[in-house]
Parts: sequence; structure tokens; C-alpha cells
Amino acid sequence: MKQKQQQQLRNQVNEIALVPNIKSSTGIAFRSRFFGWAKVLGPRLMENRKPFHLQNFLVIYNASQVVFSAWLFYEMVHACWWYYFSKFTEFMDTIFFVLRKKTSQVTTLHVIHHGCMPMSVWFGVKFTPGGHSTFFGLLNTFVHIVMYTYYMFSAMGPQYQKYLWWKKYLTTLQMVQFILIMVHAFQLLFIDCNYPKAFVWWIGMHAVMFFFLFNEFYKAAYKSRLEKKAALAMANGHAKPNGYCKSINAHDDLCMPQPAPVPASSSSPTSYEQLNGAAASTPLLNGHANGLKNGYANGAVHKTNGSLLSNGFGNGNGYATKLLDDVAQELKHRKTQK
Repeated sequence: MKQKQQQQLRNQVNEIALVPNIKSSTGIAFRSRFFGWAKVLGPRLMENRKPFHLQNFLVIYNASQVVFSAWLFYEMVHACWWYYFSKFTEFMDTIFFVLRKKTSQVTTLHVIHHGCMPMSVWFGVKFTPGGHSTFFGLLNTFVHIVMYTYYMFSAMGPQYQKYLWWKKYLTTLQMVQFILIMVHAFQLLFIDCNYPKAFVWWIGMHAVMFFFLFNEFYKAAYKSRLEKKAALAMANGHAKPNGYCKSINAHDDLCMPQPAPVPASSSSPTSYEQLNGAAASTPLLNGHANGLKNGYANGAVHKTNGSLLSNGFGNGNGYATKLLDDVAQELKHRKTQK
């Protein structure tokens, strides 16, 4: 009975008109055209064209892939041929990337994965359908349920971005999938269950290859991005302690009405004391109140003997001192005009 079912699957693969024989010249030409479309022809055709807006179509497509993958997962024992067929429907991912001019997403990983899988699955469906060979298909369809759910929400618009925080965990799930496939395949190198050793290596080495490809993608997409953010934060951190950035925006307050001028005291070395909050009876407005303390360093900016002391700045910051000088000059200029 099992041999009869396997023969029926082989006949389906051989007779289907839509799917070329992998060994035939038609099959070779099909794969060559896919690689050519994905990396050369498609981007060249779209070079001087506006990207297609396929949002509604992508939602429908990804939703159908979720349903299709869920059905394959449930029916995997009897659906080996349909799993093979699904490897061709997934070419639409690449076509949509190209049509939308998202060529950065047509990565080496993407092209190798989509280009190799039809050929890889063909051998399994042709020579060893069912049984041991269905394990990686079962895992792969489960991962595709999750993956196309992510793509569907992503295609639904920016209002759903807040629900897509788990992208890196999806990539992790894909890598875990390949580890399980490796273990499941290579165990037959030590256990004899009348399964062809050639297919043990075929499935196992595919899992090894894709694991390392996805691992490189993970490091490039997430780890390097975090490192860049950390480096950027370190580079900008010294310029933003304790609300220092507020001082930049506070300069807009110079366009607002200013308080009445206060005669300078002979005991006052400079007008910075008023800016730094020493003259409590003459507060300034919106960001300059209490002497720019909210703008520069939460009220801890003081100029004493020519040195600037502030929270997080240590013993001086020439740029911040220049900003204070500019503010003082502007205020003096307005006083003179009045």
C-alpha cells in the first residue's frame, strides 16, 4: 500500500504540466530565469519606473500563504506533492520585492533559498516521498505559517508595525528549524532504518547551509544594528546630559517678550548670574527661567572665574560657554534697543 502511494506521488510529479522536470533542459532554464529575474532583469526593468503599490494584494497573498501552509502542516503525510508545489508559489515573494523596487530584500540568502528549494524538494518527492523525508517539510510549513503571518501584518500598513516587534525571534525560529532538521537527518548515519544515505546527506547539508546563511543574516540585521545604535548613543551622549538639548530649542524663546531690564550691580562681575538664577527677583521666561537651568543642565550651570561647571560636563565646555555668551549678547542688544 505504501509503495503504491509513493508511486502515485511520483506519477503526479512527472505528469504535472506546470512544474518542469528538474533534470530536463526546461527545468534548468526555469531556474536560470529565476536567478536572472531576481538579480538582474527585474531590477533593470524597474530602474526607471515607479514602484508598484501592492499593499492590498500582498495582504491577500500572504493570508493565502498562511492558510496554505496551515493546511500543508495538517495534511503533510498525504500532501508531499502540494508541499513541492508550494515552493513555486513562493517565487511570488521575489517578484513582489522586484516590482516594489525593494531590491535590498532580494539578498543572497533569499535567492539561494528560493532557487534551491524546488530542486531539493523534487528529489525527495520523486525518490523518497513520505516517511522520514516529511519531517523537514512539516517543520518548514509551521515556520511558514508564522513567517507569512508576519508578512501579512507588515503589508497591512504602518499602523501594525507596533505588533511586529518579534521579527528577530522569527529569524531565530528559522535557525532552530534547521538545527532540528540536521539532528533528524544525521541521526540515520548511526541508525539503520533502510533510508538512502545519499538523502541523509542531501537533507542534512541543506540544513547546515541554510543555518549559516540565516545566522549571517541575523548578525547583519540585528547584532550589527544594535552595535551601531550603541556607538551612536555613545557618540551623542556627551552632548545631551541632563536636558542639555533643551537649551538648543530654548533659544526660540528669544523671540518672545522679555522682562524689564535690571540695572547691573557693580558687585556683579557679569550678567551671567542673572542667567544662572542668582537674580531670583528677575526671572526669565520659558527656558530661560531660573537662568537657563532647565535648558542647559537642570539648573546646575554656573560660570565661576571663567570655568563652566555643569552636571555631566566636568570642568568646562567651550561650546556651552559660547551659547551663554550669545544669549547674553542678544539680551544686551534688546535692552539697548528698548
